[in-house]
Amino acid sequence: MLGSAQPLNDAAFAAAEAAAAAPSTRSASVAKLPLAGTPPAAPAVPARRRPRRRAPAWLQGRGFAWLCGLVSIGSVLLAWHLATHYRLEAYVRFGNIPTPAAVLDKVMELNQSPKFVTNIGISLRRILLGFAAATLLGVALGLLIGRYRLVRLLSFPALEVFRPIPAIAWVPMSIMLWPDNEVSIVFITFLGAFFPILLNTMHGVEAIDPVLLRAARSLGAGERSVLAEVVLPGALPHIFTGLAVGMGVAWVSLIAAEMISGQFGIGYFTWEAYSLISYAEIALGMITIGVLGLLCSGAIRLLARAAMPWQAHAATGGRR
Repeated sequence: MLGSAQPLNDAAFAAAEAAAAAPSTRSASVAKLPLAGTPPAAPAVPARRRPRRRAPAWLQGRGFAWLCGLVSIGSVLLAWHLATHYRLEAYVRFGNIPTPAAVLDKVMELNQSPKFVTNIGISLRRILLGFAAATLLGVALGLLIGRYRLVRLLSFPALEVFRPIPAIAWVPMSIMLWPDNEVSIVFITFLGAFFPILLNTMHGVEAIDPVLLRAARSLGAGERSVLAEVVLPGALPHIFTGLAVGMGVAWVSLIAAEMISGQFGIGYFTWEAYSLISYAEIALGMITIGVLGLLCSGAIRLLARAAMPWQAHAATGGRR
């Protein structure tokens, strides 16, 4: 029995020796503890991040923005002048295009007669009436469709049928629908602006965080208060995006309607100049349309800043 137990004792002795030679996790953990009276080690200080370099103040001012705008427009005028002065004909022909000086002379000439100013006033009246109607109906219907599923199911499929139809295709139908030619042009302008405003308003309502709606409900807000104080302010960024897009489409629709069925307006003025082969007046009409569209878009941006001051601050605060 002693001979049979000897290997077991040797194995136990070898295991005990190996365990003694290996470092104990408990002793290692104890060794890492600080001694009594020893102050704890200071935490590692993270490396100081290099501050972001900000652009100079003169680059962030409004004057620099105006300067960049003048340079942008001036470069277009310079390219126009060079192309018409040297009569470039590299597939695109500038032989019959009037020079900027010729267009300026035509502006001086037309300022002496009230016809040109009258056409501008009529176009502005049409665009404002059509766009105002599209804004009221598009925003109201967009809020309802985006908020209530039943309204969406009943109205949106029919609207999707009419949406792909170009506003210019409505000219013959609008002439038959409305007894007055003026009302038909305003209606076409309304159609051009209505669908961009409607769709953007719907998407704005759908993008609102549901937590905000539940918070308003938990605070005792009724449905009318939720619409006025949560849904409408939350959808304002999308609404103003739709207004900006709708204004551009409204001008396209208005000019096309005035060229086809109008008797007054800047679109009619441009088409009449083409019929009379007055190239300077054609260019003047196009430039006037662009300037009027720019002013209308600028008015929408100013209104957006007034309605959403937090949005304007966030947009300019992080811009470099």
